[in-house]
Amino acid sequence: MDGTPIYDIKPYLPFTDSHPDAVGGFAEEVMGEKLTVTLPEILPPELNDDQIRGLYDLLAQDPRPAYQDDPDRRYGLRFAGFEVFFRVQGDHLTVEQLQKRN
Repeated sequence: MDGTPIYDIKPYLPFTDSHPDAVGGFAEEVMGEKLTVTLPEILPPELNDDQIRGLYDLLAQDPRPAYQDDPDRRYGLRFAGFEVFFRVQGDHLTVEQLQKRN
């Protein structure tokens, strides 16, 4: 309605928004942080090199919920027809299992 204030509560990201002199606040602090990723030595033959690179890049960005930081917890996500199971300890992510989805 006219006169109603509008609040934009997302972080400002200078590389996607249109004000080049603005700062990103807390979002900029974590953008460059990446996890070290260890994939299994033997990967499923169904994954091509681009998919493996994409999986590595995705996992390096830490796909866990921001409120989760339990080194004993096993996390999972779906990627290219597989369930990917992993654990994170500190800044290191280890893929424990890639299971083909039916």
